[in-house]
Amino acid sequence: MDAYTPEVEAKMKRLFDSLKENDRRRYAAIEALKLGYGGIEYIARVLGCDPKTIRVGLAELEGEAELDTGRVRKKGAAASG
Repeated sequence: MDAYTPEVEAKMKRLFDSLKENDRRRYAAIEALKLGYGGIEYIARVLGCDPKTIRVGLAELEGEAELDTGRVRKKGAAASG
């Protein structure tokens, strides 16, 4: 597994800290998936979160339930274009 540069790690941490809790879990899970073996522990260390949090995020992403994006489309709103 290749590690990210310190500059990239700092940007990842900054983004992670700006997200809501459920989005944090999912973001960390995606990053861990990209890295493969050892990714969960590495990303947990970089982002300062518990590896269990990442595992929960992985379970959410692998589940069949629709992910809550927190966005609500106004009734009658149509896509433009």
